[in-house]
Amino acid sequence: MCGRCSTLVGVERIAGWWDGFELWVAGLPFIPQFLVVLVGMVPISFGIAYLIDRAVRLAAGVLGHDEIDGDRETGSEVG
Repeated sequence: MCGRCSTLVGVERIAGWWDGFELWVAGLPFIPQFLVVLVGMVPISFGIAYLIDRAVRLAAGVLGHDEIDGDRETGSEVG
């Protein structure tokens, strides 16, 4: 079996699991559905936002734009 074929099998397994999970969530009443999505999506969203923030700060540092012309606390410009 080729290496790419085994990767596709892994992707198909993940896709199959995700489809089953979606069907399970869709079958729940509204309040439990809301809670499952809330418990899952809020931490994931915060994690993604943190990673994007770190990537932008790193890119700004590499490009030499790590100094901010403004007050971090109030957001007002200095000068």
